[in-house]
Amino acid sequence: MKSDFLRLRDWSAADLDAILALTRELKNQQKRGISHPLLAGKSLAMIFEKSSTRTRISFETGMFQLGGHALFLSSSNTQIGRGEPIKDTARVLSRYVDGIMIRTYAQEDIEELAYYADIPVINALTDMYHPCQVMADMFTVLEHKGSYRDQTYCWIGDGNNMAHSWINAATVLGFELRIATPAGYEPDAGVVEWARAQDANIIYTNDPLEAASGADILNTDVWASMGQEEEQEKRRQDFAGFQLNANTLATANKGSLVLHCLPAHRGEEITDDVIESSNSVVFDEAENRLHVQKAIMVALMQNTKE
Repeated sequence: MKSDFLRLRDWSAADLDAILALTRELKNQQKRGISHPLLAGKSLAMIFEKSSTRTRISFETGMFQLGGHALFLSSSNTQIGRGEPIKDTARVLSRYVDGIMIRTYAQEDIEELAYYADIPVINALTDMYHPCQVMADMFTVLEHKGSYRDQTYCWIGDGNNMAHSWINAATVLGFELRIATPAGYEPDAGVVEWARAQDANIIYTNDPLEAASGADILNTDVWASMGQEEEQEKRRQDFAGFQLNANTLATANKGSLVLHCLPAHRGEEITDDVIESSNSVVFDEAENRLHVQKAIMVALMQNTKE
């Protein structure tokens, strides 16, 4: 039976730990110059309805390092962009390739794709979730702190796809999470209710300093994501005070880590001095997208069509 990587809540803590352990193994092998063609002869279709830098490069490079091949498919030059039903695309691609990675808008679209596909589907970002990024974040914390479970996490900013994936992670993996958003920008009610039903250790607040106080991990994202550009000025006003800056950093625990999924709008959600500080592991985090996604692809695709 195939597995998909659509939301972290669909996976057990043991499964996610196994992916992180494989990530460490693959990263160590690469750093030592040891080849690991675990997906030799495999191919990955990469569907992009949203632009990217890190996502395309990390998945495409990852497939190359695993001995496979990645195909870039833009909605502007495929039949997807001309209205071909998702279920048709899913069934056709299932006969050509061994896995599908998609970066799109609606979570419903990726779930429909996965339902009709006979091969694994990986969520590289939707408006609702960004599971690959949070896995890279968790691995970065693991590298720098030795464990991700004994940490207190703080999310400051929009209750967006990143916040939703952090809620998933905190619930499945059992760590403490504080989420600070401006009023009216709280995370999706359904995601929050699911976590509460699991007795997750999550605090929701409209006070960023309350969330950051005593935290070990500080994390943020742009105030206006792709598709929200027309809201940029209003969001700039509404998010005033929700900046990861020196004052925020000072309220956190000594040796706290600063995360940002990038791209960053320096001077808005995070200051230049903080992203360049010794607390910042932002570029380790960006690199780890490559290693984590390789582990996800191996976990899902190694035994497909065999």
